[in-house]
Amino acid sequence: MKKIKLLTAVLLTACTLAGCGGPGEQPGGTPTSDPLALPLDESTAPVESQVPDNAGESGNPDGPAASTTTIGTRTVVDGKMQSYLTGEWKDEAVTRRRSMAVMIPNNKPALPQYGISQASIIYEAPVEGRVTRLMAFFEDYDNLDHIGPLRSSRDYFVFEAMGLDAIYCNWGLAIPYVEDLLASDQVDNISTTVAGIHNGSDEAFDRLDRPGYSKEFRGYMFIDGYNKAVERHGYAKEYDAGFQGAFLFANDGHRAEYEDKASAVKIYPGGNNSNSSGYGNGRPWFEYNAEDGLYYRYQYDGKQIDEMNNEQVTVSNVVFKVCDGLVRDSNDYLFFTTYGNNEAYVFTNGKVIKGTWSRDNVDEPTRYFDESGNEIVLNQGKTWVCNIWTDYKDCMTWE
Repeated sequence: MKKIKLLTAVLLTACTLAGCGGPGEQPGGTPTSDPLALPLDESTAPVESQVPDNAGESGNPDGPAASTTTIGTRTVVDGKMQSYLTGEWKDEAVTRRRSMAVMIPNNKPALPQYGISQASIIYEAPVEGRVTRLMAFFEDYDNLDHIGPLRSSRDYFVFEAMGLDAIYCNWGLAIPYVEDLLASDQVDNISTTVAGIHNGSDEAFDRLDRPGYSKEFRGYMFIDGYNKAVERHGYAKEYDAGFQGAFLFANDGHRAEYEDKASAVKIYPGGNNSNSSGYGNGRPWFEYNAEDGLYYRYQYDGKQIDEMNNEQVTVSNVVFKVCDGLVRDSNDYLFFTTYGNNEAYVFTNGKVIKGTWSRDNVDEPTRYFDESGNEIVLNQGKTWVCNIWTDYKDCMTWE
């Protein structure tokens, strides 16, 4: 990926506070201008990580305790290396290659999704219509035939994908806000050839026969075609040398336990009532299981299931990333600021750690810090990040 040297500035004053009321409430106002490109200070340096005192040993039976409590420089052992996205040991070739960031619908008529349980990281954010859409990062996809269904692009998802040096995959786009970005050399993308796409990759996509589903929820991306498209476009297949990884993970033989933090075993990114936050439609939540240390995903009053294996989606960590946002136009197109800094809530090991997120450059991943300024350590495994509109942060709840 060619590095983009810009940030996206947004005018937030146009967005009216809406709160956590009923589903009929809509924030009003239309911004007087769209995001502006601003130059970056190229001297910006990454913040040094600090390890909290409570990231102690957990007696991991899978191997001896590591010499450091968190994963630092990756090393290759017997052809394997710790993943930049999950911290887990995987084949070196899998760990080094750039992930694919795949846009997946999450409204009820699209469910169930296929292959979603295999994603290493999932980002969730509201789109127009006040439903959420997913962007799933896949690194270990060799045993997958296809993923989907796929849906269209929004630029705030693209900016999140750029922070993880991923190849961005989508079917369709919000033309006024995404066309120029995807047509530029700033984003390596695999897209269907539709209006607004000028560098299509049609060999990667096809529709499946899904009786009872509308056409928009029958489009999938096929892995063989994806690989052919990446080759044809000449995209770099491995991460940039300076790639920092997605999160700070506990090392082998250690677990971030956060015994002094409050318990949070049932987590609602948009509360448990209908509202206009985007999360109020499907009312998703996560339930922590202390036996396996995983969070189980629910929405639309039931389990979120992967059609591929009929299993419930689970992750090791959940993050609430609070973002300033606005309503862009009369079509309710939204925008979220994914750089800068704001509140964050990290859930791991059944605990909640309140802090902040920080990101100075669209080329860099978001970093999360506790209230003392220490980088928050996540436990190895998959992570689900919920981008939550500042106007609706009071809807977040956990117990």
